[in-house]
Amino acid sequence: MNAIYRSEDAHRAVEQRYRTLLRRWPVPATESTVSTRYGDTFVIVSGPRDAPPVVLLHGGSFNSAAWTGDVATWAQTHRVYAVDVIGEPGLSAPSRPPLTSGCYAEWLDDVLGAFDIGQSAFVGTSLGGWLALDYALRRPERITRLALLVPGGIGRQKNGAVIAALFLLPFGAWGRRAAVRLVLGPPPAVSAVAAESAELADFLLLIQRSYRRRRDRLPIFSDDRLRRLDVPLLVVAGAKDRLLDSRQTARRVRRLLPRATVVLLPDTGHIPIGYTRTVQRFLIGEDARQAGG
Repeated sequence: MNAIYRSEDAHRAVEQRYRTLLRRWPVPATESTVSTRYGDTFVIVSGPRDAPPVVLLHGGSFNSAAWTGDVATWAQTHRVYAVDVIGEPGLSAPSRPPLTSGCYAEWLDDVLGAFDIGQSAFVGTSLGGWLALDYALRRPERITRLALLVPGGIGRQKNGAVIAALFLLPFGAWGRRAAVRLVLGPPPAVSAVAAESAELADFLLLIQRSYRRRRDRLPIFSDDRLRRLDVPLLVVAGAKDRLLDSRQTARRVRRLLPRATVVLLPDTGHIPIGYTRTVQRFLIGEDARQAGG
């Protein structure tokens, strides 16, 4: 049995639903599975072949279906590589090396090498933001621009909402939905996801009841390490994030990296909304602070 799932049936159910969603990818794309030293890795590639590359790293307990609302915009100007993170409920290997090691940087070395990418912009959400930031600090020569959405590793990780949600899980489908709403943030964010795709919201619930999420906390990057970051940086965070202290994230970035652009979204939890064009402007070198939507 795949150890990151609660059963083989659960594994099959998540994979089948994911493949159904992938058939509706909003732009022409190719799907590849590349070999890395930490296992096979699934990548969806979209956009013009001669456009500058951008690598997308989704958040924990999800997969590249997270980008279905964004990729059509970003693929207009970039060659987009949506990568299923290893150890998460996508189509990549279930391996989970220690986050405190350099293994994830080596994994990304192998992914970029498989596509002959020397340098790339990166966009990462939550865990994916942590992975992108870790890679930028370990491999600064490989990064052209870095966009972090509700990133881990800068502000402290919160536990209160997760602990409270555990008491709701035994109450069937209602309890699972309530737990997701509690953890992911204020109703506007969760409602936005449901409005964009009820099927995507149901998929998230399927994952929550089928998958064994990571238990290790995301390491916090030190002030000294963050000060060494020397690439154009955009940070988008939710002011009411119940998983990460995004206000602390914003304060640290503004203090340590004063040239960075920080967007703190009011009334937004751990699911950022309305960031697609902000990121697009950043990727093409425009002032992201002027962006909306």
